[in-house]
Amino acid sequence: MVVPSQRDHPMAEHGPTIGREVTSDGWGMVVFAGVMMVMLGIFHALTGLTAILKDKFFVFTPTNYLISVDLTGWGWIHLIGGAVVAVAGFFVFSGAVWARAVGIVLAALSAIANFLFIPYYPFWSLLMVALDVFVIWALARHGRQVAA
Repeated sequence: MVVPSQRDHPMAEHGPTIGREVTSDGWGMVVFAGVMMVMLGIFHALTGLTAILKDKFFVFTPTNYLISVDLTGWGWIHLIGGAVVAVAGFFVFSGAVWARAVGIVLAALSAIANFLFIPYYPFWSLLMVALDVFVIWALARHGRQVAA
């Protein structure tokens, strides 16, 4: 009696991923995360420029918030942070582990900065936090497949 190997089994495609070859899905998610980082960096930079040049664009809702920074200060934080995030997004395309680690750290810092920016631009800030969390997930979950 010949026992078929696990690779010949029709359900082998859906089995565990240990020892599997790199799939296009894993690489696609990392590329997506890199593209999102570049876009988020550009969005941050544009938000920063707007806060620096036309600070009347943003409406501040006075609250007892954790950190009180004037809008021009937030503009510089977003402008510099956005440039760094965009550059890091280009390095994610290399597939290097250090680039993914830096991308995760920068996306986390971006999420924190946007959380603190909520009193100035609530909907936009929450959207940016959600996208940052997705970038962190994509780099952490699918990056190992690319590095293998």
